[in-house]
Amino acid sequence: MSRLPVIIFVLVLFLALDLYAFQALRLVTRSLSSGWRMSLHGVYWGLSALVYIGLLMFGRVSSDEYRALRTLIAGGMMVSVMAKLFAGVVLLIGDLTRGIQWVIARMSSGEPSTTGTTISRSEFLGKAAVIASVVPTASISFGILSGAHDYRIRKHTVNLPNLPKEFDGMRIAQVSDIHSGSFFNKTAVKGGVEMLLGEKPDLIFFTGDLVNERTSEVRDYTEMFSKLKAPLGVFSVLGNHDYGDCYSGWTSDAAKAQNLKDMHAVVRNTLGYDLLLNENRTLTVDGASIGLIGVENWGNRFVQHGDLEKAYAGMEEMPVKLLLSHDPSHWDAKVRPGYPDIDVTFSGHTHGAQFGVELPNFRWSPSQYIYKQWAGLYQEGEQYLYVNRGYGYIGFPGRIGMPPEITIMELKKG
Repeated sequence: MSRLPVIIFVLVLFLALDLYAFQALRLVTRSLSSGWRMSLHGVYWGLSALVYIGLLMFGRVSSDEYRALRTLIAGGMMVSVMAKLFAGVVLLIGDLTRGIQWVIARMSSGEPSTTGTTISRSEFLGKAAVIASVVPTASISFGILSGAHDYRIRKHTVNLPNLPKEFDGMRIAQVSDIHSGSFFNKTAVKGGVEMLLGEKPDLIFFTGDLVNERTSEVRDYTEMFSKLKAPLGVFSVLGNHDYGDCYSGWTSDAAKAQNLKDMHAVVRNTLGYDLLLNENRTLTVDGASIGLIGVENWGNRFVQHGDLEKAYAGMEEMPVKLLLSHDPSHWDAKVRPGYPDIDVTFSGHTHGAQFGVELPNFRWSPSQYIYKQWAGLYQEGEQYLYVNRGYGYIGFPGRIGMPPEITIMELKKG
């Protein structure tokens, strides 16, 4: 199916939004000299033209060769659209208010009043619309330029009564949702890797979504992420984006299958991680052991590759069991009801929506309307779930109030 009708529809929608939001600029610049008006109007339409060009280029620019450009185009379009939407809402409220006043005046006196403060109200409305557009422009721009790579280390301690004393104090680093296909600042990404290594964890978990669509996206970052090493190993599972299910451009089923084989090879051979595909491992320290289980992606909204029964087999006698499962919805759906002896589950997937507010006594994110467990540590009885907020980003190339995360989880006996 041709994408041309969709592109035309989006362009018309953008143009309508541009024309409507432009009224705010006209209102606030009409008292300026003609030279200033022409200049500001030219800047407005010039920036809008860049958005149209970006939209037309987006589908034609290779996601492998021009990854950073695609990401920045997406960010620029989002800044432009959100700024004009906010301005448009203010203008719409003003237009609706004037319309209601006109109808009331018409019904009461037969003639709506055209005197008084019409001009000042229009100027106020225009200024309010411009100010309203500044808020999303500043927030989104900051989220892209600073928030996208503002890596934070979040430390937690979990007490497990059955933890062998040999593992008491073991520190686990978790990263999730790298989404290497979205990165546009390699230096900043490297800084996050160095932060993690500076914590000197005993064990590292990666809980999936190495890429957005195709394995080739990680090509420029394999050297960087292969530096992740820990005494007890680096273990990984796959996320929903790692299977190629999110890419619609496969020329054949064989091409998609080869992409998945390439993913397995990259994780195991190039990065050097131990990839768990519905499998388990035994971790041993000074003769004592605990179990590590890794399932393929299982989620209510995606193809379910995970087989927890298969992954769990042989772990029955382990005093402590740790599970890597990309999607946190797996915990309530399968883990807790069927496997009450799995002590801690490590997940990611939600990104905390890359947007939210987290205060000591208040947390909010759009993610909470989709996922019951969307960020941080959760406990039900003696079982724990940790949902990592993600290392990367997808869609919106930034983060607002939900910085990228490196988790350090310490296991204590008790």
